[in-house]
Amino acid sequence: MNESVLTSTDGDIATVTLNRPERLNALNRGMWEGLGDTMRRLAADDSLRCIVLRGAGGKAFAAGADIAEFAGERADARQAKAYGELIHATMQAVAQCKHPTVALIEGACVGGGLEIAAMCDMRICGESSRFGVPISKLGLTMGYGELAGLLALVGRAVALEILLEGRVFTADEAYRKGLVNRVVADDQVEKESYALARRIADGAPLVARWHKQFIERLTPGVDIPPAEWDEGFACFDTADYREGVRAFLAKTKPDFKGQ
Repeated sequence: MNESVLTSTDGDIATVTLNRPERLNALNRGMWEGLGDTMRRLAADDSLRCIVLRGAGGKAFAAGADIAEFAGERADARQAKAYGELIHATMQAVAQCKHPTVALIEGACVGGGLEIAAMCDMRICGESSRFGVPISKLGLTMGYGELAGLLALVGRAVALEILLEGRVFTADEAYRKGLVNRVVADDQVEKESYALARRIADGAPLVARWHKQFIERLTPGVDIPPAEWDEGFACFDTADYREGVRAFLAKTKPDFKGQ
């Protein structure tokens, strides 16, 4: 049993919880695998009408990837491609779930956490929540599979701002950028998220599923050739990537050479 991803149900609403609160729910392989398996299983359950995704502990939805795992799991482009396929499959399991999904965001929603939230249908956060994708500080790129969700949500200009600047920003700014649907007081995030889930669940479930299908069909996409898709992992063979991970773990400023 995967204890890093928990599931509970309350009638026709399911809750999926990322459960590594001691690491601010930093995403490791087990969590990516568990989340994908869980979302695929719940998608097949016709008794459900809405799924709420959240992080355990109240301090983070998810504070990004578990960088300590990189040396063993994403040491080079070959390894990173295999890992990236897992991440992409999980992202698709969230995005393509036939039931409406709500991201309940408390605290940090950064890196991979923001990528997961972006794949949900709606996002509710607290006033003290923080957002960003500071992977430029690690010498990393966001692969095509993850980038698609962010780009569809906020558009080209904001996606570029988030990725190029690598800044962590406030909930109010996230709302203005279109990353979240609404911002509420920190002590109201859970209440408002489940009230939203209840309003969705009280609607006609087939209609909700159809609307998700219709909007997906109307959302323009681009077919990425395999060679270009693989380029999304080229960063893992660079000296800058090794320097970025070293500096992060050592809590020092990276010295990037463009190599």
